[in-house]
Amino acid sequence: MNNIEIIETGDGSHTLLNTTLDETYHSRHGAWRESEHVFIQRGLQHWLDSHSTTSSIRILEVGLGTGLNAWLTLMKAKSFSNIHFHYTALEPYPINEAVLQQLNYVQQQGQVEKEYFDAIHQSEWDQPEPLLDNFTLIKLPTKVENLGATNNFDLIYFDAFAPNKQPELWEKPIIEKVTNLLNPSGVWVTYSAKGQLKRDLKSLGLNVETLPGPPGKAEMVRALQQP
Repeated sequence: MNNIEIIETGDGSHTLLNTTLDETYHSRHGAWRESEHVFIQRGLQHWLDSHSTTSSIRILEVGLGTGLNAWLTLMKAKSFSNIHFHYTALEPYPINEAVLQQLNYVQQQGQVEKEYFDAIHQSEWDQPEPLLDNFTLIKLPTKVENLGATNNFDLIYFDAFAPNKQPELWEKPIIEKVTNLLNPSGVWVTYSAKGQLKRDLKSLGLNVETLPGPPGKAEMVRALQQP
């Protein structure tokens, strides 16, 4: 991918810049902090806190990208051996392996965690891959608009490029298609807090929460499916 450059963000972690769109894969203020704040703490941890007796969780990520969200989720799963994590990730434009190997996410985490990061990207497409005893990954090389999901999900990470860069992914028909995949009491979370997005989510019957955003961003959105 000749249109991809590696840049360092405000917390020292890398992200990628798509020079065609002039858009980064994560916040320039901190890739790691954004993923941890938005998707892990406000998404995954929130769901786990409200489902203390669960034995499994199904997660859909729209936009695998660098694999940061998937890797942080896998590391979280290591602390919940009683819960099986089923993780589905969409990525129609996989990143070149040579680029991925230059990312610095795992430098401070040790060799074991690097092996997990590599396993996420080296796993086969279109088939379930057990990366832990309680973490199964399936990567689908498809666009969200072409997704023909047969399973519903407890948690959805909506991590598409920004609305002003790929507006078609934030239009109501796509948002409706994705939120329709939520189980009762499911959680949909994203870094964006656009007014139109919140109006669309509310019109689709979800409970919408505007939450403090990660560094550099005032707000983010979490939407909850009716139980």
